[in-house]
Amino acid sequence: DGFLSESLEAQQMLQTVSTALAAAKRRMTVSWILDSGFDDVAVWRTVWEQEEHLVCRVKHTERLVTYQNDAGKWVEGDIKQAQKQLKLLATAETEMVVRRGRQRRAKRQRVRAKIKACPIRLTYETNVRREGPGETVQKNLWLVEVRLPGTQLKPWLLVTDWSVTDADAAVRIFQMYRQRWAVEDSFHFVKDTLGWEEVQLLNMTGIRTLLALGWVAAGFLYELGVTLDWEEVCLLARLGGWAEKKGNKPGKTVLTRGLRRLLDMLVTQAVLDRHRAEHGDLPQRIASLLSSPSGEL
Repeated sequence: DGFLSESLEAQQMLQTVSTALAAAKRRMTVSWILDSGFDDVAVWRTVWEQEEHLVCRVKHTERLVTYQNDAGKWVEGDIKQAQKQLKLLATAETEMVVRRGRQRRAKRQRVRAKIKACPIRLTYETNVRREGPGETVQKNLWLVEVRLPGTQLKPWLLVTDWSVTDADAAVRIFQMYRQRWAVEDSFHFVKDTLGWEEVQLLNMTGIRTLLALGWVAAGFLYELGVTLDWEEVCLLARLGGWAEKKGNKPGKTVLTRGLRRLLDMLVTQAVLDRHRAEHGDLPQRIASLLSSPSGEL
């Protein structure tokens, strides 16, 4: 109970995180990388009041803004109309999990991104979706579009308060949202790899261990700061049958196999422990197959 609305819950979340980051904000800038569920002026207003920045995927192309027409004059319209004024600023290459052409499934591969941008202005009331007096203000923003030609992905249409006037700035916005995309891929990887039916058999220590290693694998696969220098990555790769050769980098299949083997081991240990707790010991023939007299794995 106590739920007010998605918008208010999001605003409270932003305020809570901002308060927790108060010390860090004195030496660095905070940018929120948001999906289309946060395409909400009240949410954006909260970010700006905290003197923070945002890059948000657009959901409401009908949102009213002001944009520059072909003659350079500022005119009123919506985001969909403003898209016609997007100008190509940069191209960039990266690796992403995508499906190209006739490929049957998505896989990690190199793709080229085309990045367009144009300035827009948003006028809004500072008291939108909250009580109390407010005022009408105008915010200078940039509309950014990222297309990945030859892939099955829809274009990313983004709004940001970071200035996007040249190629470097355009690539930076692309990299910021691409990092968020990598986090999403990591969530899917961990969820798909660790089956709930098996995981629920584990105790809390086993679950924590498995989730931690799952995120290590995801962090390596999706370039979130984890490298092959991490012992945990090498161990998971060896469990998955990785052959340690120069230039032979472990991939998703190997790390997934390593995680599944680790999960099997943890589930086996949990089932054996439960049997001992209920019956006092393992059946003699099974105990004799295990490496120690007590039947411990």
